[in-house]
Amino acid sequence: MKGCFISRSATADFATGTAVARKHFDFCAAMHRLCADICGRHSAFAHIDMERVVVTYAQTRSPVEWGMMAKLTPMRLEGGALTEVRDGRKWTCQRVMHNGREMLYMLTFYLPRFQNQTYQEKLVTVFHELYHISQSFDGDIRRFAGSCYMHTGSQANYDRQMEVFLGQYVEHGAPERLREFLKYDFSVLSRIAGTVIGLRLPIPRMVPVEDVA
Repeated sequence: MKGCFISRSATADFATGTAVARKHFDFCAAMHRLCADICGRHSAFAHIDMERVVVTYAQTRSPVEWGMMAKLTPMRLEGGALTEVRDGRKWTCQRVMHNGREMLYMLTFYLPRFQNQTYQEKLVTVFHELYHISQSFDGDIRRFAGSCYMHTGSQANYDRQMEVFLGQYVEHGAPERLREFLKYDFSVLSRIAGTVIGLRLPIPRMVPVEDVA
């Protein structure tokens, strides 16, 4: 674990809704709990096992509020393959072990930029990234027909569908306490919950198989 930004003493426990004395808020743990609840409550995400998805954060260096908010990194290639051949060389994705298990996906949130979106935008972003996970949960991404295989040809339409999923999730009785931390921008979250910490890991890269060996 690596902490970031300013330490505060105090505060609110977003898992239980009660005030407790604490020195930090684990963003990645809170996000993992929220994602696990989404996957357990909404049929469109029921194929996802969050124990094989590691949630991490990356710290944005630019003060601008536009840019990448989150990123899903698959640990396998098309169809769940471990290797592919490019220009006569065999390549594979770097492996990531977490809590004694090999991960199939890495879900990274860019802080503080992600946290400074609106509440609705943050939730849609979470659904957006989770929906990229293949229906087969084989380490590959969900692939749509056509050249724009990631967003069905229109990211705007894709995100409108995520808004529908979000509405259904809330209607299914999703506990508000799990997403309460998303109601605050980063400075407010830090002020009321203490130092924001989380798991930081480098984004896996494609590497030649001979280098792995």
